[in-house]
Amino acid sequence: MAWLLILVLVFAVSQATADEEPYIGVNIGTDLSMMPHPTQVVALLKAQQIRHIRLYDADRGMLVALANSGIRVMVSIPNEQLLGIGQSNSTAANWVSRNIVAHYPATNITAICVGSEVLTTLPNAARILVNAMKFIHSALVASNLDNQIKVSSPLASSIILDSFPPSQAFFNRSWNPVLVPMLNFLQSTGSYLMLNIYPYYDYMQSNGVIPLDYALFKPLSPTKEAVDANTLVHYSNVFDAMVDATYFAMAFLNFTNIPVIVTETGWPSKGDSNEPDATMENANTYNSNLIRHVMNKTGTPKRPGIAVSTYIYELYNEDLKPGPISEKNWGLFDANGDPIYILRLTDSGSLLANDTTNQTYCTAKEGADPKMLQAALDWACGPGKVDCSPLLQGKPCYEPDNVIAHATYAFDTYYHRMGKTSDACDFNGVADITTTDPSKMNQYHASHA
Repeated sequence: MAWLLILVLVFAVSQATADEEPYIGVNIGTDLSMMPHPTQVVALLKAQQIRHIRLYDADRGMLVALANSGIRVMVSIPNEQLLGIGQSNSTAANWVSRNIVAHYPATNITAICVGSEVLTTLPNAARILVNAMKFIHSALVASNLDNQIKVSSPLASSIILDSFPPSQAFFNRSWNPVLVPMLNFLQSTGSYLMLNIYPYYDYMQSNGVIPLDYALFKPLSPTKEAVDANTLVHYSNVFDAMVDATYFAMAFLNFTNIPVIVTETGWPSKGDSNEPDATMENANTYNSNLIRHVMNKTGTPKRPGIAVSTYIYELYNEDLKPGPISEKNWGLFDANGDPIYILRLTDSGSLLANDTTNQTYCTAKEGADPKMLQAALDWACGPGKVDCSPLLQGKPCYEPDNVIAHATYAFDTYYHRMGKTSDACDFNGVADITTTDPSKMNQYHASHA
């Protein structure tokens, strides 16, 4: 398995205030036909040094597997359980006893998400949402866990109307009877507003108004940046504009000191024919730039230097998700734990995993002259002292029987034996160093891996 260390997320948890060290977390959805066992999930998290995760439930198997891992865990109350919890203090207390007290502190639970996007996806439960949050919090108080574990409820960014310019943003007023008590609760308990931000959908639904580069955090010239006409502040990406819109929307209701945590954001790596911008390149660009942006502590134009800790959607591609192809392709990894793409995290300070140094390979160069490849292969298997017996007919790496595959096997074996120095992968110009494991490219037989 290609354990590619792409996320070194080593920063301390921010329990309630946004001015502590920012962090990147990852959401873990489970709509996979081959969902890995919880112990495999935790092994992947450890190998990737992912220190913060969000679950969409409080699955016992996951919480047990996460015990003593040091990983900080947000658990969730699924929407379908909300009505019961919001109508009964004892149901809420039982939920906390079964799903929190039974696992804490061995499993480092830091927050409870009460439902998800309830106002927009389950409006009939909105009336009891704040009750549910209060009942859960009361149960935490009774167990003396309210300082360690925060309670909130992720909101869809669509509840903010007129999100640009941010200084004019406000919440959909029809939800004020829910939002005002919710914000009061978050403020009085020292919790944070949880927000799901999807620049991909904002871009797709903007009919060309939002440029792709602005959605992807790509550097823009000042003339291409979006300007808030009221504050004259320049915005270079959708993410910051949406976070600031949230600060302004809260301020409009007289709440000015509630931090924001982004509980979901990301970009799909594959889509239908009518989703041309759901590509591996764009997904890599968005998530790499997002991580750099959060960890650099840039903050937003309204709150510079106050980074917004963020959870990437998501760990795995969920192949059982209904809807368009993009719905199944938001993951950083496939079910085997292999990366969908290698995040470009160079120059990210302590976040950098130097992922290419330990996971580089030497392969035959595309378009190289077959005669030169054959000569290089002969050298590697002769003077180069590579054991080329697996390439013989009937042996594991004979197929595919072509000079590119055989040369890649020999080049890569030599390169690894020589300590992976750059001059160990030259072979008179017919070889290239790559970060893609050739055994995953069908260039030569996977049994070599």
